[in-house]
Amino acid sequence: MADVLFVEYPKCSTCKKAKAWLDAQGAPYTDRDIVTDNPTADELRTWHQRSGLPLKRFFNTSGMLYREMELSKKLPTMTEDEMYALLATNGMLVKRPLLVTAETVIPGYKEEAWAAAMADN
Repeated sequence: MADVLFVEYPKCSTCKKAKAWLDAQGAPYTDRDIVTDNPTADELRTWHQRSGLPLKRFFNTSGMLYREMELSKKLPTMTEDEMYALLATNGMLVKRPLLVTAETVIPGYKEEAWAAAMADN
């Protein structure tokens, strides 16, 4: 099994549920706190490309910071480079948890998607 990176905010209830699921699978992974070790713009670019998802899916649209910064109004006019740079400024802007495998990247926790990703890994 290839290396798996689990990027989380330890106080997040969804992250806790995802971590418990990974542990129950006996899946080896590296745990990373998104606040103390925020993804870089280059990492985000790589992960976004690997995911095949729209870049907006990497934003924590339900977070306080997202709302305070009124990003729903700003994102449509931003370039991808500007979005990567913004995400890299604060882990609380990034959708979590993130499951990063050699094959794919999944922002947010959906057990079925994670199970498929881990089976392919």
